[in-house]
Amino acid sequence: MAYSPPSPREEPELEGDYRPADPANPGAHLDPANIRVKTADVAYLMQLADALNTTLDLETLLRRTAELVRAVIPYRIFAILLVNDRTHELRVRFQIGHTSHVERLHIPMGRGVVGQVALTRQPVLLNDVTTSETYVEVNPDVRSELAVPLIAKNRLIGVMDMESEQAGYFRPEHLRLLTLTASRIAQAIENARLYARVSRQAQTLAVLNEIATELTSILDLNPLLERVGQLLRRLIDYQMFTVMLLDPTGETLITRYAWRFGYAHAPLRRLPITSGLVGAAVREWRLVNVPDVRKDLRYLPMNPETRSELIVPLFHKGRIIGVLDLEHTRTGFFNEEHERILTTLAAQVAIAIENARLYQAVKRQELQFERDIAMAREVQLRLLPPAVPEMPNADMAVRFLPARTIGGDLYDFVDYGPGRTAIVLGDVSGKAAPAALFAALVSGIMRSAALHRPEPAHLLALLNDALQERKLESQYVTMLFAVWNDENRTLQVANSGAVQPVFCRSGESVTVRAEGFPLGLFPNVTYEELNVATQPGDAIVFVSDGILDAENAQGEMYGQDRLSGLLCSRRDQAAQEIADAILADVGRFQGDQDRFDDETIIVLRVR
Repeated sequence: MAYSPPSPREEPELEGDYRPADPANPGAHLDPANIRVKTADVAYLMQLADALNTTLDLETLLRRTAELVRAVIPYRIFAILLVNDRTHELRVRFQIGHTSHVERLHIPMGRGVVGQVALTRQPVLLNDVTTSETYVEVNPDVRSELAVPLIAKNRLIGVMDMESEQAGYFRPEHLRLLTLTASRIAQAIENARLYARVSRQAQTLAVLNEIATELTSILDLNPLLERVGQLLRRLIDYQMFTVMLLDPTGETLITRYAWRFGYAHAPLRRLPITSGLVGAAVREWRLVNVPDVRKDLRYLPMNPETRSELIVPLFHKGRIIGVLDLEHTRTGFFNEEHERILTTLAAQVAIAIENARLYQAVKRQELQFERDIAMAREVQLRLLPPAVPEMPNADMAVRFLPARTIGGDLYDFVDYGPGRTAIVLGDVSGKAAPAALFAALVSGIMRSAALHRPEPAHLLALLNDALQERKLESQYVTMLFAVWNDENRTLQVANSGAVQPVFCRSGESVTVRAEGFPLGLFPNVTYEELNVATQPGDAIVFVSDGILDAENAQGEMYGQDRLSGLLCSRRDQAAQEIADAILADVGRFQGDQDRFDDETIIVLRVR
């Protein structure tokens, strides 16, 4: 808008309701010159209000204010300085015509013209700066200055300042206009700052929520710490960042991740908690914010560029596990908002670190367990006979498929003297490693008892007594012990609760009804013994309950009828082919169902 300020002799009052200056002449305020001034002021203020009411962005607001003021006061050097609520100093927030170094100035209250205006809350019009004791020279070409306070709700928020290279450039009407502007813009600036603060807080909360969600999904410690540093930069523009974790003794901090000026590195640095600012944060269980580390005797000069440092302890379940350490090259960089952000984030980081540590510990245990299982598997396989015995009148084969890496089934072939071989098939209670260990115990006791070659029923009784002496809670074993006499083609069978053998002759199947209590459950148990006479072409199969109890998708069990039918249909084949056929048929029957028990098959075919 075009505005022509009145001459000094026509200057109206700065404030008030335009009451006449001379009470004796009540019509003085109706002077046409005064009316023109008031009309121009009203138009200017309306235009200013429109500009202020259309934005809540502080940068836009300050720029529009500068443009409107220039329309009525043709300045060359202009600045709006705002008060830092933490340091109570003035800093240039917007400027035109100044050199860039002015934006880095911190002006204390009372220093210079703007400092004096801020301190007294009174405007200053200085026609010749060289005659003023309060003037501090920043630009040697400046000769006159005009500054007014920005006050909103009786609270000083800043100063609006103009300078000119021409002495006496600013006139009283300029002061009046700038004062009118300041009274309107102060509240607009405060609203914009409040809006920016609320928006920033909302954004911070959104980022913190995003960080918390993402951190819980990272279970590897090194990538986790690196990601913490990356995400934290979205909230705090630090220049150096370090994560230090306490060692198991709780006496030493160890650097686990460090970031310096855009590059990550993690030097193996160990620091006792009795020294340094990080040590103080651990010892005192509190946040440490040092505006200037050069003035703090606790500081250890690790990075010569550091000026300000912010350290927050990481708490988890009532103990400190480490610290987050932020550094900056500018003094007083970290403020209360940074403290709140870092404290909030530290709680999430501590949980994520402990989760990652727990996951790594579990992973190490799993790897160790897998190595132990592999070794146990190797030991178990070495306990099993490497090959089936070869005999003139009998063809034998065995197939063993554990439900897991190692199983609870055991089988063995024991030399029982000339022409005699003991066939052993057992199934211990339980699964995996405990079952395999118990199976090894049973196998050792059985082989020791078999050295004297007792009859099958007597051997089972001896084995039961030995397990009673070494009784383990809820552990038992079912076992079928049969002695094959190759000379007369007979089989002596004793059973302690194992699956009964199936005998096939001339296409007809018969179950060998040998029964008995499982070994290790009851003391002083006796077992019955059956003698089976065979003929050439007969086939006998010994299986563990994993074969008969195998289930398909409909919940049906494989059962003895299918086993008997398959055995008789394949009785003319070699023992190895019969065993393979049974195992393959059980696999087809199960389909995609998980195998829940060990599967062992021993086939004896009479030549």
